[in-house]
Amino acid sequence: MEMEQQLEWNEAQKIVINVDLVSAAKQHLQFLATIDRNRWLNEGPALDIAIYRYYSCWLPLLARHSDCPFFEGPLVVPLDCEWVWHCHRLNPIRYKTDCEQLYGRILDNHNIVSSVKGITQMETEETWKHLYPNEPYDLDSTRTLSDNGPAQILKSEKCSNYDLVSAVKRQSPFFYQVSRPHMTSEVYLEGAVARYKGFLHLIRRIKERSIESFSVPTYDIDLIWHTHQLHPISYCKDLVDIMGKVLNHDDTDSDRTKGKKLDTGFSGTTKLWEEMYGLRYWRAGAMYRGNMPSPLRIFPYPSNPWSKKEDTVHADHKIIHLPEMKVLEVMLEIIGIRNLPEGYKGGFFVSFSKSQPDRIFNAKKKLTIFSESGVKQVAYFQCEPCGHLLLELMSQSSHDLLISKSVEVIGSTALSLEDLTCPASQLTMEKWLEVVPSRKIEALEPISIRVAVSVTTPSAAPYVFHIVCSRAFSRISCFFTFRGRIQYAKNWTRVIDDAGDEIISLQMRNSKKSKRMSDSTLQKELISINKAGETHTLAKLVGKEWMLLDSQWSLQFQTCSVDDGYLLELVGGSRIVKFFPGQKLDYEHKHCAKRRNQDDFMTAIEFSSEHPYGRSLALLDLKCGVINVKEEWLLLPGIITAFIVGDILRKEGYSSVLSIGNNLKYKNTSEETNACMNRATEVV
Repeated sequence: MEMEQQLEWNEAQKIVINVDLVSAAKQHLQFLATIDRNRWLNEGPALDIAIYRYYSCWLPLLARHSDCPFFEGPLVVPLDCEWVWHCHRLNPIRYKTDCEQLYGRILDNHNIVSSVKGITQMETEETWKHLYPNEPYDLDSTRTLSDNGPAQILKSEKCSNYDLVSAVKRQSPFFYQVSRPHMTSEVYLEGAVARYKGFLHLIRRIKERSIESFSVPTYDIDLIWHTHQLHPISYCKDLVDIMGKVLNHDDTDSDRTKGKKLDTGFSGTTKLWEEMYGLRYWRAGAMYRGNMPSPLRIFPYPSNPWSKKEDTVHADHKIIHLPEMKVLEVMLEIIGIRNLPEGYKGGFFVSFSKSQPDRIFNAKKKLTIFSESGVKQVAYFQCEPCGHLLLELMSQSSHDLLISKSVEVIGSTALSLEDLTCPASQLTMEKWLEVVPSRKIEALEPISIRVAVSVTTPSAAPYVFHIVCSRAFSRISCFFTFRGRIQYAKNWTRVIDDAGDEIISLQMRNSKKSKRMSDSTLQKELISINKAGETHTLAKLVGKEWMLLDSQWSLQFQTCSVDDGYLLELVGGSRIVKFFPGQKLDYEHKHCAKRRNQDDFMTAIEFSSEHPYGRSLALLDLKCGVINVKEEWLLLPGIITAFIVGDILRKEGYSSVLSIGNNLKYKNTSEETNACMNRATEVV
């Protein structure tokens, strides 16, 4: 960073904001998560009623309470009114104008508490009931399903013509972009606040220099900007102090097509930011994630409010136990190169990899150097939050990177991921790194490359397994000692992790009870052997239902058509997990050019009061025999389910699983079977 650029950044950080934006952003995210669990407020009659209540009840109550408080404690805003109020405030100029026209002043959020904070709302409810005896304090979702409109308790004499329906529609997808674990991290949010100040200062300079520009924030900046706007009096005062006027928030354009206003505005903002501050504008974990995944349900899943989550993990630990693995997102860019001695010709690039084995990122990739190519190229990848990134400076006589025989390694350098993730680093680094030459070079100054890298805070990594077939083996030739009375273990299926380490072996067989039965009906059971050689019965087929882990879980195939479209249901305690065909929710494929056949996949979705519209927990790749699981408690039930589905694939054909939703019958056979995924491949 040059001196002038450093001075500009320092000037930006002098901006004073009269709100604790880090704390407020956390509360903001908590509120958006609650709205995401109540999506019925986003459209239709529910939204119409909410807007009516907002103008007829909430704003008048807020205005009267601001003039003369009804009681000493804070006023608690009803959820539906808070959502409409939230969207109204995110057009700060319009909200200011509407409040001044309707009430003569800006109605602020001072001494107002969100309903999601858990603070007692008894005093607010009593006041509400006194003022609006015919309108309940809480809006019941069942009321919105009736054909009747809102009760005309008051005529909405004071209302704006601002299109709040469209405002809500524009804001409802925002939570998806910021609903990621690192967004609640203190150190990540502190960096976001610093970048927000940089964003405001950039707009101030653009205005002073009369530059025509449409400034577009990254999502970490946008989260803080939204949070600031939710404090309307502070926002107006702060912005007038910063740039002489209230900065409006234009969220009306959502078209990200190349060459359109949003795309060109973001590119222009990136260029101006990097020129002014000498820092990268793009940040790991703050970029556009793509469109929201397609919803599975229109209405929330009905949950049992009296049931409690049971801990099903402890029993699984007796069979398999895996250490938790962390993952972080990395954004890497090579900015420049200096002090190259004479004699080096051709193009230059940087090859990067991990200096030690990494279960998540085990590739070697290339990046061009911006100062050489003039083209911004950024690598975005995930890896374990440990060890070093190894950077090798390369030269080649040809501009074609595919010609490897002309490539020469000039030297290498490395950067520590542990250093990047410590709080002092603020999760970002941009500096010159000295390159250690691969051979002796006569140079006055060391060769250096300017590297820009940002990371997210580490979060839990998913568990990834591969289901692979094993050849028949005897007791003598097996990898571990069998206990019990098993004399010959044939056709076992192995479950291995990404490193090729065996986690467990599985086999489907006829139960002892069924062998003694006189009729032709056979019962199946799934047995396992772990690393210690211990055998366990993991599941039994009872009628048409599989009982898993000593009946802690039950697995049933859907034998009739249902609106949800799921194929099978896994139930354990109060947990309900449904398996849908294809890649759903977070697993939804967004790149059509590389899209695989959706018949190859099944997605496990949990439905609960916390996730009434579903939360993706696991992805089964039926074709390759790969299982991706997010939660530890689903590890063993997920493996068992994948194994059973694989058994159907082997016996009834690859297309049979697709007919489960209509009329799939599990066919028992008398022979012992080896259940493995169709065309399963071993990855070691």
